[in-house]
Amino acid sequence: MNDKRNWLDRRGVLGLVAAMTAEGITRKSFAQALVDDDAGPPLLGARACLLTPEAVQGPYYFDPKLLRCDIRESRVGVPIMLRLQIVDQACRPIPSARVDVWHCDAAGLYSNYPGQGDDRTHPISTKDETFLRGSQIADNNGVVNFKSIYPGWYPGRTTHIHFKAFLDQSNILTGQLFFPDALSEFIYRNIPPYSERKAPRNTMNKDDFIAIGAGLGSFASVTEEDQRYLVSLVIGVDPAARSKASSVRPPEGFGPPPDAPGTPPRDPKRAQPLVPGIE
Repeated sequence: MNDKRNWLDRRGVLGLVAAMTAEGITRKSFAQALVDDDAGPPLLGARACLLTPEAVQGPYYFDPKLLRCDIRESRVGVPIMLRLQIVDQACRPIPSARVDVWHCDAAGLYSNYPGQGDDRTHPISTKDETFLRGSQIADNNGVVNFKSIYPGWYPGRTTHIHFKAFLDQSNILTGQLFFPDALSEFIYRNIPPYSERKAPRNTMNKDDFIAIGAGLGSFASVTEEDQRYLVSLVIGVDPAARSKASSVRPPEGFGPPPDAPGTPPRDPKRAQPLVPGIE
């Protein structure tokens, strides 16, 4: 992480991401929401308030009851600060909401689950481990912070972090946030331990059925800081809603839905990186 040349290169990648999304796809960090000046504190990375869509919970959630900011434990990777802000549909921050996050490590492994890894003949078990999981209680501005690492990937899914926002026992928003593919590809191809994996990444944002359905409001703003990336997202919750998606299971295998009969086999090369010069 101290290689100045690598940081300059990554800065260029972030510049590329910004240029590609100059029409408003990437949110501006710490921009004031489109509300009255006296409506409250500014929202993190928001131009307007959007209700965050629910997403499938997936097979990897459990509650280790760990109220903590630093969720890394022994996991190594590119450092990030994950900053989430819980608001209602009128852009008002929701204090005291509980927020859970969980994601895979650089090798694509979740804690506390068996049968993982790129080599399916020799699966890896992480039973009884709790890395890259934790809970925080939102402050008066509805903000929670987690120290973590840039998530890896696993077959059938693009880069993502899971979250749950609990307003009470019946209002629970289960969602996922996503990352710029250009930055993910650069990290995976150039930065250990991500680059040490031999298996080819086969799913980008445009191929991931959950990312496609989530919309732009689920893509995080990523800003380079001194020795980490700041990953921020505003999560819009309807206080009157009741959770529907938390118990929904994804298609078999937790990958993209099956192709229609007669569809040609999926070409792994279809998942093309967005960084020029990386083939």
